[in-house]
Amino acid sequence: MGVARRESAAAGPGSRALIVDLIRSSGPISRVELVNATGLTQPTISNIVRRLIDDGVVRETGDTVATRGKPRSMLVINSRAAYGVGIHVGADTLTCVVTDTRGGTVGRQLVAAPADGRPESVAARLATLYHDVTNGLGLPPQSVAGMAVVGPGPVDVARGRFVALPGPQRPAGLDLAHALTGRLGVPVLVDSDAGAAAVGEFWGRQVSRERTFGCLYMNSGIGSGVVLDGALHRGASSNAGKLGHVSVVRDGEPCHCGNRGCLEQYAAPHVVVARARAERGLADRLGIRPDDPDARAFDVLARAAIYGDERARALVDESAALLAEGALALANLWDIDTLVLAGPGFAVAGSIYVTEIRRRLAERAFAREVHEVRVDLSSNPRDSAAIGGAALVLQASVAPGHGPEVASRV
Repeated sequence: MGVARRESAAAGPGSRALIVDLIRSSGPISRVELVNATGLTQPTISNIVRRLIDDGVVRETGDTVATRGKPRSMLVINSRAAYGVGIHVGADTLTCVVTDTRGGTVGRQLVAAPADGRPESVAARLATLYHDVTNGLGLPPQSVAGMAVVGPGPVDVARGRFVALPGPQRPAGLDLAHALTGRLGVPVLVDSDAGAAAVGEFWGRQVSRERTFGCLYMNSGIGSGVVLDGALHRGASSNAGKLGHVSVVRDGEPCHCGNRGCLEQYAAPHVVVARARAERGLADRLGIRPDDPDARAFDVLARAAIYGDERARALVDESAALLAEGALALANLWDIDTLVLAGPGFAVAGSIYVTEIRRRLAERAFAREVHEVRVDLSSNPRDSAAIGGAALVLQASVAPGHGPEVASRV
């Protein structure tokens, strides 16, 4: 537990976050084990745990561990302490997910995005969706820690707005956090979908804060997130991890971001679909209709690749090889030991991408002789960003100190 000891030789503002993280990732755990893991004194641990129990964040299981002295009570996160709401804003859809404090999904709803795409219409639709889902689940208002709205960005986290909303028109952003907080009466965060997915996977998988945890996210674009010491690495403006906008071809295809040769322009689902449509007869043979959205068309293509269509498999393999180069760069830059693939782009053919990325990292990762990089597929790749939005809210509420804060409801 060396990292925890370096962080917390004395109690400080981050001590609550540290204790919550340890109980979340290691529970059931005793107070004595928390002392040994953190280097904090027994009275300090007792005071923090008592406050967490009083706040309802932590509970004693009723189980005890027999020792030579007094039996030790075991501590776990109270899954019903608070609920987080995450909404992922896509080009065509809005996905709303509600999770409990441990990251378990308790509700989900998918609706069409507003047809006109105006920011004001998006804000109204988000507010309606929030009320529909929370009321449908019968959640008392005071039990909801807040809501996070996540999307591809770029995002202005400080102002709570997207610089541009996703979709063909890409309209200018609205201060969504301010507008929605007034409508809903709960704290609202706005953040990137890739970063949110990283926090969601870290939180829901009970990953230890000692891990250097990475998430590769693929939807219409490609992004990433890295969690260090339990907190998402954000960069100067919370726009870190835009792996899809790293150039892989010098003076290559122009990208909407202003760069050229971006990874997204060669490996993202819409590019793979465009290649399939350009090949005579391939789209028709696979059952891809001219009016199919790229997301659906990519699912059809990926399914064909899984079931043995050679040409579909070749197109997906090419994308996977490029994504593996991106994963290699990510692993080498951050010395990652755990990498999860998340996002709708991995929902069907995730196994192909996992296999190629595992192979590439095992062969070429810089630190491969020191440690392996574990590569896994999200258990719910389609909803990972929305789940991550809920995790952002819960982390900020029950374990403040990791990033943008929300007013505590617990």
